[in-house]
Amino acid sequence: MSTEGQTGTVTMRTEGRIAVITVENEAKKNAYTPEMVEQLSAHLTAFDDDDELWVAVFCSAGEHTTAGLDMAKFFGPEATARPQRDDMVDPFGLGARRSRKPVIAVVQGITYTVGIEMMLAADIVVAADTARFQQLESRRGIAPFGGAHFRYLTRTGWGNAMYHLMLCEEFDAHRARELGFVQEVVPHGQHIDRALELAGTICTNAPIGIRAMKEAARTFIDATEQAAIAEIPRIQQQVFNTADFQEGMQSFIERRKAEFIGR
Repeated sequence: MSTEGQTGTVTMRTEGRIAVITVENEAKKNAYTPEMVEQLSAHLTAFDDDDELWVAVFCSAGEHTTAGLDMAKFFGPEATARPQRDDMVDPFGLGARRSRKPVIAVVQGITYTVGIEMMLAADIVVAADTARFQQLESRRGIAPFGGAHFRYLTRTGWGNAMYHLMLCEEFDAHRARELGFVQEVVPHGQHIDRALELAGTICTNAPIGIRAMKEAARTFIDATEQAAIAEIPRIQQQVFNTADFQEGMQSFIERRKAEFIGR
């Protein structure tokens, strides 16, 4: 478990053909630092490069998936975030390199912002019945930069996507399953075991065929995704250069409701 002052960590262990990648920053509800995102990218790359590993299970330690980003370390004056390397697998599935192999995401408890975006970059999602979701960037004067703006659409259609992206309200695991965000909801405590069970079943199938199928499926949606990804820098510039962005960050620091002015 991480303690105050530490940046958290991401680990990887193997169980036969399965890579188990675990986010560990429980003291901060598994909030991501830039260093943790880099570690996650490194483990996903190692998994993708190892021919002996066929499926990854991506999970988080403790009661929660993640409360989101450690904002100060990404956007503050002493931010340490660096651009995603093109030769490394992007955990958000936005970069030049994405995993060729099956990735199963496991979620529980608080699963906010980047937690949703990372799970939607996976292939299959198993949720504990404690999982709750919220895409709340617009309450902080920014917008989703990790793929939510198009993956909500591909999973659940325009109306449902806009409903959750515009209201920024919390929804539960059963609603997430209705939306197609998660494929199974199981009792808390069984969620990681169920993901490992699914991974084991996938490992009984031909890995080359699975990868070829995933590549073909990605080809089908890549054109529209690439257009949406290309919009992210414009979205960032549009929201970062506003008084509302400053107000959103200040309200987060002061733990109060933001008062936006539309400028």
